[in-house]
Order: sequence, then C-alpha cells, then structure tokens
Amino acid sequence: MWFKNLTLLRLVEPFPFTAEALATRLERYVFQPCPSHQPSAAGWTPPLGRKAVDLVHGVNGRLLLCLKTEEKVLPALVVNQVLAERIATIEDQQGRPVRRREKLELRDQLVQDLLPRALTRSRLGYAYLDPAAGWLVVDSASPRGVEEITGMLRQTLDSLPVAPLRVAWSPTAIMTTWVAGGGAPAEYALGDVCELREGGDVGGIVRCRGQDLTGDEIRGHLQAGKQVTRLGLIWDERIAFVLDEALVVRRLQFLDVVRESLRDTATGSPEAVFDAEFALMTGELALLLPRLLELFGGEA
Repeated sequence: MWFKNLTLLRLVEPFPFTAEALATRLERYVFQPCPSHQPSAAGWTPPLGRKAVDLVHGVNGRLLLCLKTEEKVLPALVVNQVLAERIATIEDQQGRPVRRREKLELRDQLVQDLLPRALTRSRLGYAYLDPAAGWLVVDSASPRGVEEITGMLRQTLDSLPVAPLRVAWSPTAIMTTWVAGGGAPAEYALGDVCELREGGDVGGIVRCRGQDLTGDEIRGHLQAGKQVTRLGLIWDERIAFVLDEALVVRRLQFLDVVRESLRDTATGSPEAVFDAEFALMTGELALLLPRLLELFGGEA
C-alpha cells in the first residue's frame, strides 16, 4: 500500500468520527455494480481488497478509505458513427434535414440504447484521514480524482469541512530560488526533474527529466525569465517526489532505506504486508509534511 501522489487537504474542524462510526456511515454508500441503464456508479469498498470486509482500515489513528468507481465505456467514435447513420436514415426516408435539437435527442437515446451492451471499467481511489494532524490525504494528482473522493465523502458524512493547502510564501518563487542557487535546503536534495514556465497565459514551457538541474542549460532558462513550477526533490534520502506550484506531490517514491524496514514482514500474509506498508507510509509522511510546509513559510 504505497500512494503514488498526494493532494493535501486541511481539516478545518476536528474530525468527529471514530473508525467504527466512520465505517457505519460508509456502509450506507457501499459500492454496488453499475446497473445496465446507468453510465457510472461509485461506492466504498474495503481497502484491503475483495476478501476483506472492513470499510475503514485504521493504523495509529490514521483511517484509510477506498472508493471504487465503475464506468461504462462508450467510445465517442462508435457513438458518432451510429448517430450519423441514424440521421442519414431519417433524412433519406423523410426527405428533411435533422435539426440540432433533434440530433441531441437522438444522441441521448442512442447512448441509452448502447449502455446495456457497453463494457465497464473500474478503478480504485484511496485516501486517508489523519484526525490528530488535521489532514485528508488523497492519492491523486488530478482535480477529478480528488473531487470524486471528497464529493463522495461529503455525501457520506453530510459535511466535509476541508480546505486546500495554503502557504505563506510562493512555491514557484521559492523553488526557482533553489534551482538558481544550485541546491535545496538542508534535509533535501534536488532531483533530476523540473518544469520551467514563462509568465503569462501563453508562455513557453520546458520540461526536463534526467538532467542536472544546476547545469548551464537550466540556468539559461532562468536567466530568460522562466520560473520553476515543478521540481524533483529527495528528502533525507528517504522519499523522492516531484512538487508542483500547488504543493501537489507527484511520482512519490519511498526509497530503499525506508522499504528495508519491511524486510521481516515480506513473507507474511498479504493483509499483514498491506498493514505494515500503510503504517510505514503514513508514519514517514507524518514526518515529511510539516517539514515541507516549513520550506514555504508555514501555512497561511
């Protein structure tokens, strides 16, 4: 159980639910397969997998949740092709053009006709609550993925008082200063990934991977006025990640020095391994996140 991305949301009020009370709420919205006539379905499922029954997995006060989403796959190319055939048939048989409103109605009817025969795809989205530290941490870097989980959690709990992370200093300005100066603050090292962007809505973008960020090429882009909007960092030789201007963490990797501590549990049951990995991951993040905020002047 290793998250690959982190979107951090601050709990602005104390979280009032224990693991047991939270599980009771989740049971009302447990996942049910997508009906034949609906395009999608979403609900909570056990984080430990299909053989498990607990909808909340708690370790050291941190509560892991899993949202399962199922969608019908209707390729736009197929829908448009069948729609064009229906429109052509009507125009040939009735000798009249099909108006825009009628085309939209035909498309809606076509989608309803095709849904029962469509293939389905499913995905799992994970998040954990850390009530003591006041975090909701979502394993997604996309606004859609975050909204799916927070929206469903808000529906489940009737309320979800969270706020996006805000810091005192501009992440873009601070990261640009690090790269221009040739190094990151203590406990951190520069990785080999960055994104540089010109100012303005139509400014150019340069993406670098596997490159020395202290080299002349990067320095030239900075001198030309570009700013760093994504930056690869390594914390204490334990965690590597790419941080963006919104403080979303991408490409999260727990390095060997962290994973080696799980060597004794590698031969255990899948459930034991999952539990150990989640405990280790959240414990490491509990150390990293406050230090990360300090780099940008703390929370605004």
